[in-house]
Amino acid sequence: MTAELLNGREIAKEYRDGLAAEVEVLKSKGITPNLTVVIVGNDGASLSYVKSKNKAAEKIGLASNIIHLDEDTSEEELLKEIKKLNSDYDVHGILVQVPLPEQIDENKVLEAIAPQKDVDGFSPVNIGRLYTGQQTFAPCTPLGIMELLKHTGDIAGKDIAVIGRSHIVGQPLARLLSDADATVTLMHSKTENLVDKLKQYDVVISAVGRPGLVHGEHLKEGAVVIDVGNTAVEGKLIGDVDFESASKVAGYITPVPGGVGPMTITMVLNNTVVAAKRKIGLK
Repeated sequence: MTAELLNGREIAKEYRDGLAAEVEVLKSKGITPNLTVVIVGNDGASLSYVKSKNKAAEKIGLASNIIHLDEDTSEEELLKEIKKLNSDYDVHGILVQVPLPEQIDENKVLEAIAPQKDVDGFSPVNIGRLYTGQQTFAPCTPLGIMELLKHTGDIAGKDIAVIGRSHIVGQPLARLLSDADATVTLMHSKTENLVDKLKQYDVVISAVGRPGLVHGEHLKEGAVVIDVGNTAVEGKLIGDVDFESASKVAGYITPVPGGVGPMTITMVLNNTVVAAKRKIGLK
């Protein structure tokens, strides 16, 4: 058996084409969705990621701005910048790139972003709304994974293992999966005999950053495998799943890179478009 590749780049392109059409409709109504990204300092990986978001946003017709602040920017200065963006009528989405320098409390920054502009879905208000079934913005990586899963068939009633319980991926993803009527097990570093338990699951999603954690021998025949890992090893990005062995057992599998990553950026764009639509009362 050879797994079908869940090509995140191709799926993202198709999804972004749909977003571009929605942006054109909004522009015809005098609204240009605006994504503004704030980055503090000169971390190479962060700068590269921000530029990728900016390029992707402009490609589908969004207005995209980057506010680049010095490494020594104070917490107070950053909070003032966010306050200005919160009150800027033309800005629909605000994203603060992390990690932040040590003098800035990341939690304070996330709490300061207006929930209706929090397109990353990290605001405590939006996280709370997610868990109480209200209209919200969910974190973008879990949203991207849910979109990938749509290409594998209906997940209602499926047994799904999520490895990793972070507030950014694992926990919100478990909630989204549960809302889609899947039966979810949230695994983590303290789970005993973790990989030995995976054979019972229809879908395995790994988001822990441990290269080669999951091998083909651990998987159920025909399982869907979503690899969120992206650890840099000797200049290459390596996933949590041993692709070679897993692809011989799985029914569907994502590559690293080119799987979940493109979908995460796509969901940032999606949330920005949604924010603009909500602002003028469109569903």
